Formats: sequence, C-alpha cells, structure tokens
Amino acid sequence: MSRVCQISGKKPSVGNKRSHALNATRRRFLPNLVTKRVIDPKTGKMRKMRIAASTLRTLTKGAK
Repeated sequence: MSRVCQISGKKPSVGNKRSHALNATRRRFLPNLVTKRVIDPKTGKMRKMRIAASTLRTLTKGAK
C-alpha cells in the first residue's frame, strides 16, 4: 500500500537529515496518514480512505 493521501495526493518528500556537525544524509518526510471512513462525494456512500491529517482537518472545517 502506497503512502499517498487519497484526496489531496500528498506523498513522501525527500530532504536532508542534518547532524550537529551539519553532515547531510538523505531522509524521507512521510505524510501523516490516517485511515478514516468518509462519505464519497461521487456515490454518497461511506468508504474507508487513507487521508492526511491536514486534509481531514480541512474536511471537518468545511462540514461546519
């Protein structure tokens, strides 16, 4: 299963891990994915989806 948000499309990005001596080694920044049951806007049915936590906050903000 890939680490991609099914709504926003967020996926892992890459960068450098920096030590105190400023040595650079490559690392991955993973999205904060949560499995949630949400209503699919196309069908109107509940679906289990892997959504980034930031996207989930935006969805709940729009529901108010």
